Amino acid sequence: MFDVIVIGGGAAGFYTAIHIAEAKPHLKIAILERGKEVLGKVKVSGGGRCNVTHAEFDPRELTKNYPRGEKELIGPFHTYCSGDTVAFFEERGISIKIEADGRMFPESDSSQTIIDCFLSEAERLGINILKHSAVSKIEKVQSEDNAEGWKITTIKHSYKSQKLVVATGSNPKIWKLLEELGHTVVTAVPSLFTFNCKDERISGIPGVSTMAQVEVFENRLYQSKVTTQLKSKNAKSALLTSDGPLLITHWGLSGPAILKLSAWGARILNGMEYRFKIRVNWLPEYNFEGLMGLFLEIKEVEAKKTVLRTKAVEVPRRLWTNLVRASDISETDKWAEVTKVQLEKLARQLTECELKIDGKSTFKEEFVTAGGIDLKEVNFKTYESKKLSGMYFAGEVINVDAITGGFNFQNAWTGGYIAAQAIAKSF
Repeated sequence: MFDVIVIGGGAAGFYTAIHIAEAKPHLKIAILERGKEVLGKVKVSGGGRCNVTHAEFDPRELTKNYPRGEKELIGPFHTYCSGDTVAFFEERGISIKIEADGRMFPESDSSQTIIDCFLSEAERLGINILKHSAVSKIEKVQSEDNAEGWKITTIKHSYKSQKLVVATGSNPKIWKLLEELGHTVVTAVPSLFTFNCKDERISGIPGVSTMAQVEVFENRLYQSKVTTQLKSKNAKSALLTSDGPLLITHWGLSGPAILKLSAWGARILNGMEYRFKIRVNWLPEYNFEGLMGLFLEIKEVEAKKTVLRTKAVEVPRRLWTNLVRASDISETDKWAEVTKVQLEKLARQLTECELKIDGKSTFKEEFVTAGGIDLKEVNFKTYESKKLSGMYFAGEVINVDAITGGFNFQNAWTGGYIAAQAIAKSF
């Protein structure tokens, strides 16, 4: 018998349990973890460095990084935001640093620092960590004095508790159990992923990174599940637009510009079965007409130089070489010799480069999904279920997800803290 059971031994589960125990040290608290290790996702996050949060301290601005949950998180972030997260770790002797792109990491650059912090806090506060405890049944029960509570059945034992926290992330089995109890679960689809693309213009140059603008278009060659929903849109207009650093990889395209598209377009791209067209402007400061004007000037000034060797604009050399070749300009063609048609081809390759995407790849080990408990069924002042009193949520189990950069962790910390305060007040 416990006062509080937390299902899920990840970031959200530990953060919730620690804050409950700090507020009410006499409570008997257990974390149930299905695997043999806890905090597995924390270990691999941020390339093993653990991107704990983001240096955005304005709650309203912070919410703009959440494709699902933007509106709902305004209130919670006013209660507990990035600065509070930093304070939590620094109070426990862990210095947090800010990188140039706003991501925040422990000074140690090791996720083990965060794991050790959580484990030592759990031990100090007397929190029971029960591993190999996959949950098979969740039941609402009444005690002899008619107080409502919970019975949790695992593969090993049954446990009872007064309050229950579900912090299981993207776990289909738990979602199914919650559906059986009356909750609505929004079907999960992948959120953070990279684009698979085989095209000679980007082949052979993995590691090349540059600022770019990217637009997504429906590929009419494929019958799309979402075609009917998009019929009102002009076929020539972009479904999604993003900009930022774009990274060419062995299998296609990655980097913040692509990951933002994958998050904001999670459902649209899933509906298109990850087969669609993108248009890349490798020079976001130029459009086609502006670049043509520049090329015609260069044609006069650099007449005797070869186009291939005279990199006329700020793009990586290897990318320039590939795009020049794709414009039917040979290695020996001089600026004076190229035709207007060839220059138009090059200007289009640089500002309107169309690429066919055929599939996706998981972004590192940081698997994130769009989906989970319908947000209308969560009270965001307490993170308690509106359907089942005494049940609380934290982390990705609800239909909230973010772009890459520490934002998914901040959702876990905020939800865990607010749920913990509400539970502590109920005792």
